[in-house]
Amino acid sequence: MIRRPRAVNVCKEVEHVDEDTDLSFSQTVSSDEDSEEWSPPGPKSKAPSQTSTAAAAGEKKAVAKRPAKPKVPKVPKEPKAPKVPKEPKAPKVPKEPKPRAPRKPVAERKPRAPKTPKDPGASGMAGTKRKKMDEGKKDDEAGEGEGERLTDHLEGQRAGKGEPSIRMKEERVSFIVSEDRWADEGSSASGLGVKKEEAEEEDYTFDEPCLKKQKTSGAPQGKPTALPSSKAQDLRNELNMNWDLIELLSTLTCMEQWLCMNIVQLLREENTVPFMVRYRKEMINHMDADAVRDVQLVYEEICSLAKKTQSVIQTLKKDGILTEELEQNLRSCQSADELDHLYSPYKKGSKLTKARRAKALGLEGAALALMDAPHTLDLRAWVKPGTEGLSSVEELATGVEHILADMIAKDPETLTYVRTLCENSFVTIQSSVSKAALKEKEQENPDQGRRRPGGPQNKTKDINKFQIYFDFTTNIQRIQPHQTLAINRGESLKILTVKVNIPDRVKSDFTRWCINNRWRPKTFAREELLKIIRNAVEDSYKRLILPLLTRSYRTKLTSAAEKESIAMFVQSLRRRLLVCPVRGCVIMGVDPGFRHGCKLAILSPTSQILHTDVVYLLNAGQLNEAQKLRHLMIKYSCNRVVIGNGTACRETETFFADLIAKGHFHPLDVSYCITNEAGASIYSVSPEAVNEMPDLDPNLRSAVSIGRRVQDPMAELVKIDPKHIGIGTYQHDVSAGALKAALDGVVQECVSFVGVDINICSEILMRHVAGLNAGRARSIAEWREQNGPFINREQLKLVKGMGPKSYQQCAGFIRINPQSLHSARSSPHPGPAVPEKPVAKKGKGKASANVPASSNPLDQTCIHPESYHVAQRFLSLVDGSVHQIGSAGLRQCVETKVQASSVEELARTLDTSPETLTLIIDGLTQPPSFDIRQNFEQPDFKRSIVSMRDLQMGTVLTGRVDNTTLFGAFVDIGVGCSGLIHKSKITLDKLPTNQRRRSLGLGPGERVEVRVLNVDTQRERISLDLIRVLQ
Repeated sequence: MIRRPRAVNVCKEVEHVDEDTDLSFSQTVSSDEDSEEWSPPGPKSKAPSQTSTAAAAGEKKAVAKRPAKPKVPKVPKEPKAPKVPKEPKAPKVPKEPKPRAPRKPVAERKPRAPKTPKDPGASGMAGTKRKKMDEGKKDDEAGEGEGERLTDHLEGQRAGKGEPSIRMKEERVSFIVSEDRWADEGSSASGLGVKKEEAEEEDYTFDEPCLKKQKTSGAPQGKPTALPSSKAQDLRNELNMNWDLIELLSTLTCMEQWLCMNIVQLLREENTVPFMVRYRKEMINHMDADAVRDVQLVYEEICSLAKKTQSVIQTLKKDGILTEELEQNLRSCQSADELDHLYSPYKKGSKLTKARRAKALGLEGAALALMDAPHTLDLRAWVKPGTEGLSSVEELATGVEHILADMIAKDPETLTYVRTLCENSFVTIQSSVSKAALKEKEQENPDQGRRRPGGPQNKTKDINKFQIYFDFTTNIQRIQPHQTLAINRGESLKILTVKVNIPDRVKSDFTRWCINNRWRPKTFAREELLKIIRNAVEDSYKRLILPLLTRSYRTKLTSAAEKESIAMFVQSLRRRLLVCPVRGCVIMGVDPGFRHGCKLAILSPTSQILHTDVVYLLNAGQLNEAQKLRHLMIKYSCNRVVIGNGTACRETETFFADLIAKGHFHPLDVSYCITNEAGASIYSVSPEAVNEMPDLDPNLRSAVSIGRRVQDPMAELVKIDPKHIGIGTYQHDVSAGALKAALDGVVQECVSFVGVDINICSEILMRHVAGLNAGRARSIAEWREQNGPFINREQLKLVKGMGPKSYQQCAGFIRINPQSLHSARSSPHPGPAVPEKPVAKKGKGKASANVPASSNPLDQTCIHPESYHVAQRFLSLVDGSVHQIGSAGLRQCVETKVQASSVEELARTLDTSPETLTLIIDGLTQPPSFDIRQNFEQPDFKRSIVSMRDLQMGTVLTGRVDNTTLFGAFVDIGVGCSGLIHKSKITLDKLPTNQRRRSLGLGPGERVEVRVLNVDTQRERISLDLIRVLQ
């Protein structure tokens, strides 16, 4: 009863194995030759490649077979040949889409039960059984049905245009129109074409959406449109591996193959994740950015694996040791671990394995004879006196054992069986204190009174941090991600020793199965020969298979833990970046300090520096400093104070709270808030800060950064490395490359979805817009300085380095705000708005001539230029104009039209997709100053202070989540010490409905109502219980 769920869990773990395979672990099972340990490709997932390749490529033989079984099941299988001439009729049947709907589960089951290929490498794998060939036949039948469905579906797309149940979602197809029509509709795009490579000059139009999924009445989220056979064949064959790229990606990501195909195609066309999530929703089935990035990461790892495999094959071929069997085994590897296990015995500098030494002596024939015809084997005939390894029967038996052990460890069926035994057993992971750590701790105890500061004392402190793992044992399937990372850290510091305990019952059952079933001789074998087989099985398990299983478990656990840690980091960073900005008021940023005083920076509502100073609030002469503060705040009408949470934060907060309580700042109503200052010091000495504030002292730059973090958190935090802004856990224990890619992706996502005003945003912020980089952002800033503000999005084409693809990716996320444009025009600029001599660039003459010099109101919306003509037709349909964007009147007209006709019907009328039309409606009805961050909470400003001594058990408080970890959430309740809500207290019934699918359910910045469970003043720890999330 328990086997089924465990099998599912293992499948999920396999997904994590490929995400980050660059980690290594110290072996807990001793072995005198690590290079012989080998991890074979999974028997289930290596099969699918070539069958599906043939199905997608549209080979004539395969197409002839596919319609045979589904169409005429009653006809026997023998007369398949006469059915070949019916090939042209088969694709024309799909005029009835309804019978296709029930076949959808076949495609859904396909990733879980991949097909077995008829590849030459399959015959070379050790231990291939007839049973697998039978399974392959069954899977081939399913593959034929799937291939017929895709072929018929593609044919139906061409023949059934008038059917209401199937229609193409062509968001961009109407983008290809004549220039006269374009000008009449008021679009800001020009220089139209179909394909980028057809024009010599740079073409800023975009391809037709011929590969988008189709909407059907039976599947609201859509289903796939098959790729053209040539593109599908190229996609499958480019990696030159035994498995199919799309099928493997579908298996590892647990997504349908058509969806993986669309995502891969979009990535190959150099589309960014924010662009796909916002403007290609129908192609990615409305996936969010995190899910698309997960698929992208797995796809990149698969491509990297294929590239590494080709390099290994070339190296082995150059060395002259590549055999056909070895090459097929290499091309069947589905993870970097499998490739490393297979290649390690052949690496230069590695010693020969015992099996290879025995084979070099010519004993492979004896080992094969022992399994196939043991009655004919006489080891005494193989003895060669004077030859090492062949001088006696005992040495011969040892060599044969090593060869058999190697064959057993590389047999897929054998490894599948032993893994199944482990799944049904109680496998545990155990950590204990290392002997070296115990010895250091014992040496420190006698000298503890005499040795004060220094390294040894810090080492002892580190040892004590891992005290709960000194005797720790848990089930391999129940260990928490933060426990895995903590154990790994302790092991890397040589404080802990870790091992995986596999029950002895696994060994006994495995040995019995091998001797009686899988590795039983085909004919009668004498007792001395059976003893060789028993010894080989036991040696293979102890020396090769057990270390392989141990490393496999450790790798899976670490990959899963790293993925969860990175996901938590990404979630926290997104919440931190999307905190609602505090606009329209003067703010004083305070960087607190004792000896060097508190650094002040007074910022205007637009974040301009009005005044900087240093005051000594915590020393003698506080009265004079208070008067100085009052003078500055009244002079600049400043009623908001932002205090950094670093050193002397608590004392500075008390000082301001006392002044506010006494009415010292009257008539101003002053309030303050505490913000996280992590990374402010690092930023203050960075080159970006020096270029931005060259005349300021680094300490004063920190105060400016603290104030701006409240005025516009995203614009300020993007200047700092995400690893330095005080969120996430175990960031130094996860893969640096995976963490950086995930964090860069979420920064790009947040900046793009919020949008940037191209005429006032900083160069640093522009770098993170989808489609832009540091070079293009610098070119935009230079163009803006030389030619004045941008009047419309089309002028981006005049910027150096801005090609058609870059423009397509970034145009929808860039705004032209009329207010900032007017203010920028009022200030003097060195050049005209539209340059007469644009920046020198190949083919720019024609493009610059076609760029209009007038503004377009649609440029201030989230509508992409490729959909401007659809927006114009929709406005005509509702009797509106572009000058009414965001007005209540236009909103009322749009709502009335949508209520009268559904979005799907309107999209059909406008020849576009419902997703594109929904985006257009949002862009037209949202006010010009709309910001997605306004749905998030602002920082809490307060006027009084509560101390930790005032807390009692049962006290109900409101606070704001400061940071989230794998084991809970830290909440700032305003007492100078954050309280912890353990993850066991964060239950589904306490969370809003829209947050119940997240891993922890809480993120930084969220306001919560909590109850105090325990207060430990000595250790400064507060335990909290979550009551509810405040909306």
